[in-house]
Amino acid sequence: MAKKLVTFGEVMMRLSPPGYLKFSQANSFELVYGGGEANVAISCAYLGMKAAHMTRFPDNAIGRAATQFLRKNWLSTDQIIYGDNKLGMYFLEKGAVHRPSVVVYEREGSAFSLIEPGMINWKEVLEGADWFHWTGITPAISDGAAICLLEAIKTANKMGIMVSGDINSRKNMWKYGKTMQEVMPKLVQHCDIVITSPRGIHEMFGLGEIGGKFKDSAKELMDAYPRIKNVVGKKRKSISASEQEIQGRIWNGTEYIKTETFEISHVIDRVGTGDAFAAGLIYGLLHYDDDLDALNFASAACALKHTILGDVNMATLDNVTSLMGGDTSGALKR
Repeated sequence: MAKKLVTFGEVMMRLSPPGYLKFSQANSFELVYGGGEANVAISCAYLGMKAAHMTRFPDNAIGRAATQFLRKNWLSTDQIIYGDNKLGMYFLEKGAVHRPSVVVYEREGSAFSLIEPGMINWKEVLEGADWFHWTGITPAISDGAAICLLEAIKTANKMGIMVSGDINSRKNMWKYGKTMQEVMPKLVQHCDIVITSPRGIHEMFGLGEIGGKFKDSAKELMDAYPRIKNVVGKKRKSISASEQEIQGRIWNGTEYIKTETFEISHVIDRVGTGDAFAAGLIYGLLHYDDDLDALNFASAACALKHTILGDVNMATLDNVTSLMGGDTSGALKR
């Protein structure tokens, strides 16, 4: 039977000028929907898992259109709740070669940001799940979102469901009166798998050093929060906006493991690559006995997302295992 993943977080409307136009050149915008946690769920669905995303949408035609986007991409949307009238959005200007991408957010006052504790029956939402995943973006949006997330994590713990958190958070998002140093420890202490970096560990928990070794920072985090079984990271080298190198790494409490470097020589869309890595990691840890195999799967999934337009990694299981096995030819499949 297929494994089941549940995620929780905001889904936004993404508006981008066609191709690689700058905002100042645009006369129209291309529309897609996306959000870190939903991206993970959709990626896992394309890999063959069952997946559901829990969120709150505006109670209008835009909220229903966003719901349809999730449903079209194989997600269960039965438990989604609705209220208020605004969907969060962001504008993306895609970079190329030496020109970086630019993102402008408009998410204040969105339906998701106004979510309140008790709105969601987490026992029903998590029924039959093998894994629950969240990111550090969700608790940064509002106090209500942070409390709802803690409710979800604690319910998952009681139900014996694995919990992963991709906790690298954007510190500029924390605007509602609480800091990530106040909120994140309460969430992370209940997690089994954490995806982060030495910088993230230092900024959120005061552990390790910003430029320190991944293994050392990971050890300190696991010592502070003994429930954590694996601390996982992704090392990225940006040669240019169009050329990237990716390497996965993991500390599992006894062994430091890292993959070979995946080279991406022509980036189509970098947005959502971290989510693709998280989805690949979840799939890998659920389906492989060896941590290195799981990490290689995650890194291959991440590398493939760079070739796919939009927020979501639509690579198939065959795509990922082929690259994981060393096939970088991109040969035509007939």
